[in-house]
Amino acid sequence: MPELPEVETVRMGLAKWVAGRTIAGVEVHHPRAIRRHLPGDGHFVAVLTGRTILDIARRGKYLWFPLDSGDAIVGHLGMSGQLLMQPAEAADEKHLRIRFSFTDGGPQLRFVDQRTFGGLAVSEGGAELPAEISHIARDPMDPLFDDAAFSARLRGRHTEIKRALLDQTLISGVGNIYADEVLWRSKLHGVRPTDQLTGPAVTRLLQHVRDVLGEAITAGGTSFDELYVNVNGESGYFDRSLNAYGRENEPCPRCGTAIRREQFMNRSSFSCPKCQPRPRSVGGVRSAAG
Repeated sequence: MPELPEVETVRMGLAKWVAGRTIAGVEVHHPRAIRRHLPGDGHFVAVLTGRTILDIARRGKYLWFPLDSGDAIVGHLGMSGQLLMQPAEAADEKHLRIRFSFTDGGPQLRFVDQRTFGGLAVSEGGAELPAEISHIARDPMDPLFDDAAFSARLRGRHTEIKRALLDQTLISGVGNIYADEVLWRSKLHGVRPTDQLTGPAVTRLLQHVRDVLGEAITAGGTSFDELYVNVNGESGYFDRSLNAYGRENEPCPRCGTAIRREQFMNRSSFSCPKCQPRPRSVGGVRSAAG
């Protein structure tokens, strides 16, 4: 699933191509693409036609498009969603779900989603921050992210550090891939209890989060298949820089020890046995790696 760097890459592309443009028409090609818009496709089309997109904003892994009406379009890419800019004459994509055309006759915005886990919806009065995503925490790339408050909340919880990094109500935008990369750089195992971290350790952790996310944004995100692309249909290349995630049995770039893979919830965690030893005792915290 796309994480912060992938969604931010899409946001930057959309800001260039659609901010300031007025919607001439909307076509909904699959009802699941607007399943979170409860009034239905007719209402979705009606409230968006003629509206001007003011900007493209992001909270964690969600995008929203503030409109001149005071409403907003809220979007989530899900597992395979793509927001693509295409010339009007371009052939329809096989999995085209929603099409936006604009009054200037320029490139269309198309929402393409093979697995239909993503979707768009209109948030009434949500231009500043849609209520539907207001529970999601700021991400560490946000200039208003509060480092001290995050440190206090993290150290006040009795949980595992990787679970905490994936908790979008605590810190948003970090998913499984980037959590493993952050923990590798921090030399921390994912099951280390958060209430055993020192203040300086959390400060270093946050810096690694920012470094990893920033480098991934510069690289256009991480693409393992054709499902994640930017608005121009191009793949990201941060996967070439991954030190731990997906590197099972490959030598750790730091010490040469074979990277291990462990079960984590319904996914996998990758780490270095030497650089990131499992804590001898997790203090009653339930282990995610078994």
